[in-house]
Amino acid sequence: MNFFKRLFKMGQAEANAALDNMEDPIRLTEQGIRDLKVELEDALESLAQVKALSIRAKNEHEEFVAKVENYQEKAMLLLTKAKKGELEMKAAEMLAKEALVEKEKSSTLAKSAKEEANQFESSVHQLETNVAEIKKSINKWQNELKTLKARVKVSNATQKLNKQMADIDAFSTVSMLERMKDKVTQEEALAEAYGESTNANFSLDAKIDKAIDFTQDKANNELLKLKEKLGFTND
Repeated sequence: MNFFKRLFKMGQAEANAALDNMEDPIRLTEQGIRDLKVELEDALESLAQVKALSIRAKNEHEEFVAKVENYQEKAMLLLTKAKKGELEMKAAEMLAKEALVEKEKSSTLAKSAKEEANQFESSVHQLETNVAEIKKSINKWQNELKTLKARVKVSNATQKLNKQMADIDAFSTVSMLERMKDKVTQEEALAEAYGESTNANFSLDAKIDKAIDFTQDKANNELLKLKEKLGFTND
């Protein structure tokens, strides 16, 4: 609470501007929670002190009330003894009068102690309300902090992804992919063309060899050469 008190001392407009410019909401929220915990400790200490005063005031009130009753009984007892002849009337009246004076003093003090006890009791009630509110606020903001951390994590991840996507040149990427597709298509066509050319050449050679029967003619020529060397004459 000290943190927020310091913040809002600047004025509502300036405070709102300061909140808008906060770069680390998690850190500042954690600081605010720490301030609330300090306020809670102070409030608990004050509560304990006021409770102690309230208890003392109640005890004093009870003591003075007891004295009032005691002095009242003593005054009555003195007069009773005087009436029975057990005590001289004049002495009894003097002592009874002094007892009544003390009774009045105790009655005044009892009244004062009662008023103090009531005031302290009111303060205790107010402090207990404050403590409950601070505890409630701490629990609330601790839960809010968990949610805030999760939201910041998601936000950072989203920003990172969006930045990465923004850094990508979509048109260049699409153009590159199209060029790669065309390249593959060309390679496939070229491979097919080579295959057809090879098949065509093979078929042509086969047709020519078959037509001239190159292997048979070569064998005939070699046979003639051997016959000539051996002296055979051609018939």
